[in-house]
Amino acid sequence: MRALIASFLLLLTTPAFAAPPESCSGVVFEDRNGDGMRNPGERGLPGIRLHDGAQLLVTGADGAYTAALVEGETLFVIKPAGFRFRARGDGLPDFWRNTRIGEGPALKYGGIPVQAPQCRDFALVPDARTRTDGLDVLVFTDPQVKSSVDVGYYERDIVDSVLGTPLQQAALGISLGDIAHDDLSLYPALNRATARMGVPWLHVAGNHDLDFDATRDEDSLLTFRNSYGPDTFAWEEAEAVFIGLDDVVYRPGTTPAYIGGLRADQFAFLEQYLPTVPRDRLLVIGVHIPFFDAAPGRETFRHADRERLFALLRDFPHVLLLSGHSHAQRHVFHDASTGWHGAKPLHEYNVGAACGSFWSGVKDADGIPDATMADGTPNGFATLHVAPDRGYALAWHPARDVDAQIALHAPRVLRHGAWPGNGVYANVFMGRSETRVEYRIDEGEWKPMQRTEQADPRVLAENLRDDEAGNLRGYDRLPEAAPSPHLWRGTLPTNLAPGEHRVSVRAFAVTPGWPYDETSTTYRLVDAEP
Repeated sequence: MRALIASFLLLLTTPAFAAPPESCSGVVFEDRNGDGMRNPGERGLPGIRLHDGAQLLVTGADGAYTAALVEGETLFVIKPAGFRFRARGDGLPDFWRNTRIGEGPALKYGGIPVQAPQCRDFALVPDARTRTDGLDVLVFTDPQVKSSVDVGYYERDIVDSVLGTPLQQAALGISLGDIAHDDLSLYPALNRATARMGVPWLHVAGNHDLDFDATRDEDSLLTFRNSYGPDTFAWEEAEAVFIGLDDVVYRPGTTPAYIGGLRADQFAFLEQYLPTVPRDRLLVIGVHIPFFDAAPGRETFRHADRERLFALLRDFPHVLLLSGHSHAQRHVFHDASTGWHGAKPLHEYNVGAACGSFWSGVKDADGIPDATMADGTPNGFATLHVAPDRGYALAWHPARDVDAQIALHAPRVLRHGAWPGNGVYANVFMGRSETRVEYRIDEGEWKPMQRTEQADPRVLAENLRDDEAGNLRGYDRLPEAAPSPHLWRGTLPTNLAPGEHRVSVRAFAVTPGWPYDETSTTYRLVDAEP
């Protein structure tokens, strides 16, 4: 009887997940030897900011912090400049911990498993690397793998394009959503591929990263967060501050099932954190769904949320928006018409997809699909370079041809003396309305090309080849060509001497640092009889 009573009393006094403590404590410390353990002599770091899902926290003089234990929330550290995190077992930076006290919703891909309600110590390793020429960042979006075959494409086409090149020296990498295409069980394989680059990597959620069996938006990223941590985060470097925001608002039972927007808790985080951000750094906001309306006449990002965010960003002199989702790329400059009232237009770079056109198109000799996007941009990834003066340059890197910046299309042969109605087309992947593009024939005078918003003939030609084929030319065909915002045309003369003529094209950088090289093609003029 005494044993039963003792057992009963023990149950009453033993902490249980059903009655968790309201808060917990931990330490952020300087991990001098990088082993992840706090060893004698490794000091606690004061003034380090964390967020517990509700409040912005700051470590004390001894590096200690106290956080609320909020069910379903994620505790994370905002990395300060001059430090780095150790890599977790999956190769991703170790800067967060989820709180899951009781059983969450039953989800196909698992969500966040139950774990002991506690804080943890966070190790920050002094970053011994010195940068004198600025910060380099790899920017991926929409790997969007739907099978292990696609994971192989991602690894051989995208990751291998970085390995062994100067691009691998980037200080940071970020993926802007649609990491997978609905099959979230592919995350571990994707992470193994990404980790091969050896670059600290952050992930923003996309609409194909949702737990679609969740019944509400609050539970729709549980599996994503189990792999990647907070869906809203901040990360600081000496040259720039990065904020990642989940901007996919899940609306189960509606069509479409999501819309671009931000939650109240995200605005609460921004309102607490942004006043602490130095104004002399570039502030980079990374999201999945673009802030501009991608469909004419339809609100694809909630305008009220956009205006509220833009109001918070208004007084920052250096801001860049990065988005994905569209599987094309373009530059948008926000002004009063979209709710931006800053001193100068607000630049949004809508980044092209790593998977291009969803890993579609004819396979090459290595068995990798063409994947050219509807606007004529080859699949690949972007880079962001932030200069010491906080100016920045962006570049697009086609997969396995990372230095190519322009794709040309021209007829192979024209009749000598024919009416000059045919042209050479230049798809300048990073081009925008003010980009100056010129061409010349042979060693002739350089002349301006005219920007034209129409379909890239390269993609149209591939569409026609698919139409005329009696059998499938690839697993999926390329999408129908769409008007490209970065296409230029120059008329080809037919009054030159018969024979082959070289067409050279060059584009001038709007901002310094764009790696444009002159490129060329040829066409022939031949005599013909009626």
